[in-house]
Amino acid sequence: MKIIILGAGEVGATLAENLAHESNDVTVVDTDQSLLRPLQDRLDIQAVQGYASHPDVLRNAGANDADMIIAVTATDETNMIACQIAYTLFHTPTKIARIRAAEYLLEDRLFHQDAIPIDMTISPEQLVTDYIKRLIEYPGALQVVDFADGKVQVVGVKAYYGGPLVGQELRTLREHIPDIDTRVVAIYRRGKPLIPEGDTIIEADDEVFFVAARRDIKKVIGELRKLDRPVKRVMIAGGGNIGLRLALALENHCQVKIIENNQARAGWLSEKVNRSIVLKGDAANESLLVEENIEHVDVFCAITNDDEANILSAMLAKRLGARKAMSLINRLAYVDLIESSGTQIDIAISPKQSTISALLAHVRRGDVVRVHTLRRGAAEAIEAIAHGERADSRVVGRRIDEIKLPPGTTIGAIARGDDVLMGHRDTVIESGDHVMLFIVDKKYTADVERLFQVGVSYV
Repeated sequence: MKIIILGAGEVGATLAENLAHESNDVTVVDTDQSLLRPLQDRLDIQAVQGYASHPDVLRNAGANDADMIIAVTATDETNMIACQIAYTLFHTPTKIARIRAAEYLLEDRLFHQDAIPIDMTISPEQLVTDYIKRLIEYPGALQVVDFADGKVQVVGVKAYYGGPLVGQELRTLREHIPDIDTRVVAIYRRGKPLIPEGDTIIEADDEVFFVAARRDIKKVIGELRKLDRPVKRVMIAGGGNIGLRLALALENHCQVKIIENNQARAGWLSEKVNRSIVLKGDAANESLLVEENIEHVDVFCAITNDDEANILSAMLAKRLGARKAMSLINRLAYVDLIESSGTQIDIAISPKQSTISALLAHVRRGDVVRVHTLRRGAAEAIEAIAHGERADSRVVGRRIDEIKLPPGTTIGAIARGDDVLMGHRDTVIESGDHVMLFIVDKKYTADVERLFQVGVSYV
């Protein structure tokens, strides 16, 4: 596939790396040569320096015969104009744009072929808001991702001393919760992946990823760790677009406080929220946090635009007694550092990783409809649709133990209509099934995609 990526920032660069490693013909456009040069040095890609929305730059990048343009520059307007020009001048089949401003996204008639011809918009702010909401819905989870329109979820939790399943073999999971069907799809122990088998023993501090129907998630979490009480009090540090969206999403069932340092913005926020309390101040001010009873806060979310401020305020809130501290971190290197260094921050949230996951789902081959990066991008969970018949498909009409899966790949669950089936060895894949796979090593992603491609010559 010939793909042009507009913007060589962290999202564009990471996306280029993913796609180049999967044998795509990738060209990256940016005005900054210092961003393009290192990409060219380490990847087999083309680089074009220039303005992403200029017709001559797009022409030089190969827009005449490109299959897809992905516009992820720093400005919404550039992304939109680039897609318009790609459609008008070059008839590019697929156009994807990152759009941050909610004011654009709220207009239903804006993004279609007769207006601004963008086939898919990605909103990092909305992706992060939805992600935090899922984490609040399941206290104790490290990561929660949706599949099959929310019917199936993959959840990562840290196993704690005292959990019913800690110290037990995985095969005993069915004995503990006989009325629930679930599968453990991966275990990370001291940062290293383990392929789960029936005799695998779960240890305290293991990161355990399991798949189950949405309705059963909380019961399975309870087998691995003591269930946290429901979230009732949330404190949000930062009243930007994400802070406002999160407050509006939570304020009907939680007590929400927003801390905003800018006086004018704080006043504006107070008019936009309904039940939330807006405080003008510095979220890293110990006296303010103590005065606002930080020790009774269930979740502290640091989501300003400043990574360092988010990290410091989240660490302070946790030290002062907040039950859980989350920090929004834009630099991917910081995410690795926070999650591997044993800081007091419980969860590092990466808007870039969420954006990349959403983008990859629309680029993958073989009817891959959903992609979620896990474990800071080291692993992936994929939802793929099985098509065809046994004669022309590598998966349809076959039991799971007959399918030649790449190393470290597990079929966790299958959504068949309204039913959710776990991926047991004797489960047979049918045409139209939505299959959830967990890939421990991302280098095998392309192999998994090929499994779900139907070919008339396949025997």
